[in-house]
Amino acid sequence: MTKASQVTEPCTEHGEGPFWDAVGERLLLVDMLLGAVVAVGADGTTQRYELGGVAAALRARRGGGFVVARERGFQLYTADFAADGASVSAFDDPAIRMNDGGCDPQGRFYCGTMAYDETPGAGTIYRLDPDLTVHPVLHGATISNGLQWSADGQHAYYNDTPTARIDRFAFDAATGTFADRHPFVTLDGHHGLPDGLAMDDEGGVWIALWGGGAVHRYDPSGALSDVIELPAHQVTACTFGGTDGSTLFITTSREGLGDKAEPAAGAVFAASPGVRGSVVHAFAA
Repeated sequence: MTKASQVTEPCTEHGEGPFWDAVGERLLLVDMLLGAVVAVGADGTTQRYELGGVAAALRARRGGGFVVARERGFQLYTADFAADGASVSAFDDPAIRMNDGGCDPQGRFYCGTMAYDETPGAGTIYRLDPDLTVHPVLHGATISNGLQWSADGQHAYYNDTPTARIDRFAFDAATGTFADRHPFVTLDGHHGLPDGLAMDDEGGVWIALWGGGAVHRYDPSGALSDVIELPAHQVTACTFGGTDGSTLFITTSREGLGDKAEPAAGAVFAASPGVRGSVVHAFAA
């Protein structure tokens, strides 16, 4: 069992989508429903960039700056989070919002959606290509979460949270599409549900457990191989970062807890599990 330490004071209402900004040498995450990006420095201090609306997921751009999935589309930003060009619409249904995503090795950015009322099957994964065209690639999700690619780029791991499964797809790099979906790990549901995920350079899959107060690692065979327990039960996502990529950063949420919120809910945590993260790809625009 790996131990975690608290890096920040509670800094988000619903912290999500973390990734390590290698250029800025800092952790970035979103305060999703408050529409902000939060930067965490090496000393645990935080800086907020208020974007407004919904800020669901973000990644670096190869040419500098960032791409952010907004409520119903995408927006490019400069390095200091000024809008860079017009927003790109993906859909127009006000009952649906973006939720979580990531970039494939070819530099295409994907983000999955969910209904505000969590209507089963209402979600879709959309792909934003570097030419800023948008393409739906997977339908029928409920709460789309945790999309990441294997080191060889041949598979993608994905969580549709209410299924209590981590699924694995065969990934077609030429077309940016998914096939041959099958369960990689099925959870019992008593220890939380799978939210965000990260991958390490040994092929391990790290899963944030919403409602479970923990992050679990599953080895390439699907066997549970490490557990990180946290003092906040709404664990949302995780990513590797730090100067050598060996620190696992973990985000948490205070959403819906009200006066019953744990003191540490909404804070960022970190652990050193003895492996390095696999590459988190940037958007090729």
